[in-house]
Amino acid sequence: MPQEQASQNETQSHDESYVIGYALEPKKIQNLIRPSLIDHAKKQGIQLIPIDINKPLIQQHPHLRFHCIIQKLQPKHWNNLNFHEYLSKHGANTTTTTIIIDPPHLVQKLQNRVSMLDSASHLPLSLQNATVGVPHQVVVDDEKKTKNSVEEMVMGSNLRFPVIAKPLYADGTMKSHELCLVFDAQGLRETLNKNTAGGAATPVVLQEFVNHGGVVFKVYVAGEHVRCVKRTSLPDIPEDKAKALKGTLKFSQISNFTIQDNNGDGANHLSNIERAEMPEESLIKELARALRERTGLNLFNIDVIRDAKYCTRYLVIDINYFPGYAKLPCYESFITDFLLDCVRNKAAVVSV
Repeated sequence: MPQEQASQNETQSHDESYVIGYALEPKKIQNLIRPSLIDHAKKQGIQLIPIDINKPLIQQHPHLRFHCIIQKLQPKHWNNLNFHEYLSKHGANTTTTTIIIDPPHLVQKLQNRVSMLDSASHLPLSLQNATVGVPHQVVVDDEKKTKNSVEEMVMGSNLRFPVIAKPLYADGTMKSHELCLVFDAQGLRETLNKNTAGGAATPVVLQEFVNHGGVVFKVYVAGEHVRCVKRTSLPDIPEDKAKALKGTLKFSQISNFTIQDNNGDGANHLSNIERAEMPEESLIKELARALRERTGLNLFNIDVIRDAKYCTRYLVIDINYFPGYAKLPCYESFITDFLLDCVRNKAAVVSV
């Protein structure tokens, strides 16, 4: 196609324009709503409008009807918007209903690390002889601490050290990111004791640690649009080395954490990323589709690892709502194409 014609197609006028609001925390706005996204969306007939998360929506932009609203809010801010009052005034029927991406009651499922992975359990996926599952895990709360020793909790749950200890609630707070690798029973006791304040323990999820070549596959989902990228993860721990390790090792995010390799310098970390083969595209797309159906959500990413011992075994270790899409190359078209799908095909998304 001649360059002049391609340019004309890119900036062609649109028969219909769409108003899409974004109700996001300031940090999320800074990371996502960049000038490049605003400009790209505008060329596609989309006007992105900020929504004040501290006052009712009905008091804002009185002359606009939002075709769609994207949101990632704490409950108090969602309540501030009083969205149902807005709908009652502007008409809540099949042709005028504003789409919410995504309804808060569905997002809540991803804020609990048990219900989060329940969505990925027993998925009927087996493509190219590959299977997708979730790691073994158990929740430790006050009741289990009282009734069982830490050894009984681990052994009785088909777990063995090392294990990953995670706060049960993944609510976006600093506390929810306080993860650690636990190597023995004493380390677990210390971890559980540190999670106790005022006599009441914060529930902790103990998750199976699986060697996975130091690579995590991050699957970004925006409706039917899916991309998979490779990121560094926890390095493998040989069994003989694992037995010699004691206590705990903290990290804030698995994908950002590194430890020394057998040579003591961590030099193999980058080469692990370069050597790692991406999962089959058909498997990734089928996984994304299945989780969209299970959760009812449109905006999320999936952290997937490949078992180093069984290369056709994949495990979903985390699902995050509304991740940092701006980390993707050309994220502007990825997000804009999704938003166009939403406003043009309302039947394909969930609305309140």
